[in-house]
Order: sequence, then C-alpha cells, then structure tokens
Amino acid sequence: MTQTTDITRAHSSPLNEHLSTALSLAESGVPALPLRAGKVPFGNCPECVKNACGGRPNMKTPGPCHCPRPCHAWAAATTNPDVLTSRAWTFAWVQASAVAYHPGGAGLTVVDLDDADAVAWAHESLPPTRTVPTTRGEHWIYLGAMRSANAVRPGVDIKSLMQYARWLGPGTGTMTPLPDAVRALVEKEETTPARGELVSSSPGRATWDASVATGCRHTEKYVRTGLARGLALVRARTETGAASQAFGVAQFLAKQHAQCPGPCGLDALGHEVIAAAVSVGVPEPYAARAVTNGLGADAGRAA
Repeated sequence: MTQTTDITRAHSSPLNEHLSTALSLAESGVPALPLRAGKVPFGNCPECVKNACGGRPNMKTPGPCHCPRPCHAWAAATTNPDVLTSRAWTFAWVQASAVAYHPGGAGLTVVDLDDADAVAWAHESLPPTRTVPTTRGEHWIYLGAMRSANAVRPGVDIKSLMQYARWLGPGTGTMTPLPDAVRALVEKEETTPARGELVSSSPGRATWDASVATGCRHTEKYVRTGLARGLALVRARTETGAASQAFGVAQFLAKQHAQCPGPCGLDALGHEVIAAAVSVGVPEPYAARAVTNGLGADAGRAA
C-alpha cells in the first residue's frame, strides 16, 4: 500500500477479473489472495496439510514453509505479482470465486458490521471512515492495524492482523486513523490472566433452577445438558479466548429459547456462564459484558 493507503485502484479485466483485482491491490501494497466457493481460502496442499510444513513464517507460530502455493489462508496473501501470476497459483485463480486481502498486512483494520443494527451502532459510536457495502451490512476501514477478534459485540467482528477480508470494492469516504473505541472492543477479551490473579470479588452467583423457568418449552434435562456443554467449552479456554467463547455460549443459549413464551431464567444461565469464564481467569467485567452481549444478540427474547 502507498503511504496514503490508497486501495481504490483495483479494477477488473475481461480475461481474469479476480487476478486483475489482486494485481491492482498488490500494486497498492495490499496483500491479496484468492477465495474458493463459499468465500473461504483454498485448503492446504498435501505437503502443508495440518501445518506439517510448520506454517507460514508470518503466522502466529512461525514456521519454515516455503510452499509456492496459496496455502495457510490469510498468511499466503502477498503483494508479489510474480507469486500472484505464478504457475503454482494458476489453479486457484481458475477456481476462484472472489478475492480477499489481509488488512493487517496493509496496515488496516476492518470493522465488519454484519447487520443493520450493527451499522446503526457504528454510526452512533465510531468516527466516520471509509465504508464498503456488504451483503448484509458494511465494512468500516480504518488506518492502523490491531489484533483481530470475532463477536466483540452483536454483529461486529474486527478483521486486521491474522485475518482476511473479502474485497468488495474501494468503498466511499476518507479512511481515518484507527480510534481507541475500536481497540477497546477487543481489549483483554482474548487474554486469560495468569492463575492466581484476582479477577472477581464476587463470592458466588445464582445458578439456574427449573423454578425460574416457568414459561420455558424445554425440559430441565435439555436445559442442563446444553448449559453443561457450554460451560465446559468456556472452561476449556484456559489460555486464550474464554470471553469470546462465553459470548458464543450465551448467544447460543439465547437462540435456543427464542421461541419460548418465557420466562426461561436466562439471567441465571448467564450468571453461570460468567462464573465459568471468571474461573479460568477472565476479569469479571469483561466476562459479564461478553455474556450480556451474547444474550442480547437475540433481542426479541425476554429472560
């Protein structure tokens, strides 16, 4: 990418639209890669399957991979036109259904807004910047790279380092510097503190009981089984990602009860998910925020 971070020069070609787009992105300093059907990267070749090669050198766990093919998803994105047009990449361009780029590699962060509610939140909470329409929402693109994270709030993902974004055109508006409000969305959400740290002053939380779920259409066994599986997923995240897992579990629980006449005791279920996240080191405020956002993702369901 140029010093002005101009990503407006991608254009199409009647011979190979996707390759032409990738070359224009690369010329602007934006690492590009092909996507196959389903809008996902191409799978690893036999030599790289299950990261047998060690992975790309710029991945989280650096490795010695010098594979000439577009293996390892976002890590294969490149600005080298010789690689993009190489024989090893030809099969991918022939089958490609779209083009992606690596925002972090271009010094960018994409706030992926997945629905109208998320877009409305962004207009109220974030400074204006370059916007690109998507199928269901918008991409807001800021100058500056940061850690990526999914589901930082309902309908919002952060795509930057170690992630790719689908190229959907140059968009409109002027890119502005990455604001603290976006960085704050993932602050400490993915990190589990070392054992022994005080992360909660709460001596205990209410647990779910069938007596608070008088309007639930599910059996007690069904609810307890689903809850137990969700808590196990959260507790398994002893190194990283416990808060994001708590969000996902809370969102899943809320959706399971979306058709119940209610009440279903979702607040009590949420308390147990928060407690599970706190037990593996997530600071209580972050755990509570993740679970609250997860339960709120199904706005039409009352606890």
